[in-house]
Amino acid sequence: MANFFKQSTNKELTLTYTEIEAIIGHVLPNAAYLSSSWWKKTKPPALHYFAWTDSGYSVKSVDLGKAVHFHSVLHETDERTSDDKNTQDILIIREADLEDARPFINLQETIFAETDFMLFGKSDRQLTVQSIRKSMNTWKTSPNSILLLAIMNGQYAGYVQFIGGPAPRAVHRASVVIGVKQAFSKKGIASSLMLQGEKWAKGSGISKLELTVIKENINAQKLYKKLGFELEGTRKNALIIHDQFVDEYYMGKQI
Repeated sequence: MANFFKQSTNKELTLTYTEIEAIIGHVLPNAAYLSSSWWKKTKPPALHYFAWTDSGYSVKSVDLGKAVHFHSVLHETDERTSDDKNTQDILIIREADLEDARPFINLQETIFAETDFMLFGKSDRQLTVQSIRKSMNTWKTSPNSILLLAIMNGQYAGYVQFIGGPAPRAVHRASVVIGVKQAFSKKGIASSLMLQGEKWAKGSGISKLELTVIKENINAQKLYKKLGFELEGTRKNALIIHDQFVDEYYMGKQI
């Protein structure tokens, strides 16, 4: 939450409980649902209020269990907030937690249904919260794998997964899988996810990133080239989409 408010220049902000939980990555405590005073505390021992007060925000009002309305004195005269129609997009990128299992399933299902450029298509995967949590536990304990989520304005917008090499001779490399919902396209989310993931990879001893991209996915290829990936080869007839064979490009990057 602190990172969210540090980025904001809006003088008025309304966040639903669901959006707040998406930003912080876990469920709010019962007190947040039962009492508006929990949101208006300004003294220890509760310290959660620093997330917004340190950035000049205060709680204006609370719709218990629904939404919280914040107000900032610091941005009252800011020209960037003079027009209430100009809302600022605020992007949070964080590691996935177990409580993200259901939203992550929904995110993937939406992305798979929106594009023909992913490995899986609409309804191809029957995922369960239990299976995703099991996978998340594996990723969280792995030194060379991670799942990062992009949360824009409190909404699950995209993800990137770095999957480390499966053997000692391959621990230096990671395969990359990325997806962004169409509603959040052209907002720099894919680039932000990749750059954040690369930063993590460097700190985890990974020196080579690899990915595959469908030959017809020109926009993705342009993005990957912009980020420093190079074409390393072609896999002929890699996938069957709409009863047609499709080639994939291998791309890689040394970091």
